[in-house]
Amino acid sequence: MQTDLELPDLGQLQTQRAKSSRLISTGLQPGGLPASEREAVSTAPHPTEEAAEAARVANGVPDTRLKPGANENNTRPFASTALGQAHLHCEHIAGKSAVTSVFATSPLKLLTPRSRGDSVWTYLSSFGGGMVAGDETRLDIQLGPDTRCFVGTQASTKIYRNPSHRPCSHRVHAEVAENSLLVLAPAPVQAFGNSSFRQRQEIFLHPTAGLMLLDWCCSGRVARGERWAFNHYSSRIEVFESAPGNTNTGEATSTRNPKPEIRNSPRVFLDSLLLDPADGPLAAPMRLGRFNCLALLLFLGPQLQSAAQQLLANLAERPVTRRAPLVSSASPIRDGALLRIAGESFADVARELHTHLTFLPALLGDDPFARKW
Repeated sequence: MQTDLELPDLGQLQTQRAKSSRLISTGLQPGGLPASEREAVSTAPHPTEEAAEAARVANGVPDTRLKPGANENNTRPFASTALGQAHLHCEHIAGKSAVTSVFATSPLKLLTPRSRGDSVWTYLSSFGGGMVAGDETRLDIQLGPDTRCFVGTQASTKIYRNPSHRPCSHRVHAEVAENSLLVLAPAPVQAFGNSSFRQRQEIFLHPTAGLMLLDWCCSGRVARGERWAFNHYSSRIEVFESAPGNTNTGEATSTRNPKPEIRNSPRVFLDSLLLDPADGPLAAPMRLGRFNCLALLLFLGPQLQSAAQQLLANLAERPVTRRAPLVSSASPIRDGALLRIAGESFADVARELHTHLTFLPALLGDDPFARKW
């Protein structure tokens, strides 16, 4: 299922992305005003904004716009202008989960199509279909009480070659309030040859909330002879139990300066994966060998206890076959289960995952993977 595409020059791709970001930030289209006039246009007050400001003052409505130099604890976290930042906030409104705020800056995009049920479906995408050297992105998710949210991606995340060894990373910070459910299930990361990628996911989970998290990666472009040919790949997942009443305050949180109740939250799950050829050839038999896809599936929380028990029962009855094309193991954890899979092909791993996710339509209103894998 891997495809071989003729990739553009890396420097040209980065230059085009930088130009697109500047055009988007100033609201101009290619072929618009010259660069010398763009600053004046972008800073000049717009007539519509002046009218809105006059109406605001006349009605006594407080100004909640992001001020220049505002810190990262501003109460409007979705108003960030930094590149590669995305924010999603959901609440339970009129008996259904609804998006109350969504924001993203280039190269990230957040797509929120209308779901088939009472849950929110969101897809994370990017300009260019992948990450190039220098991309450092972050996604912040806040789920209010009694909400259900699915977060996925349109396709696999391509990590383009990085000969200059510039930073390339993605970070997820999520806060899930009481009786809420977060299904975080992106497509696999596909790291090309000579690329580097670091990922970190931090989930703060209320004791009554549920989490289904999928984290997986492929060996690269196998049809081009790239098998585990990247320079560095690391993924770290941490799940914390947040105290009742301390999630989803509506305020932005910072990983560098977290709120006290978040900083002191007990950790209930930790998984860290490091794949680096400095520790030995990744494709060697004693390391990844014949396998081309690794996956981790986590069920956590009271809402997923029955699914976790079913997963453990299914794996306990499965016989072990010598040199099987797919190897899987399951372990019980607090209020859930952990499934690990190693497969010779992406298709085998995707089918195996799908067999353990048959309960999702009842929770989300439909199967997000029915027409994808």
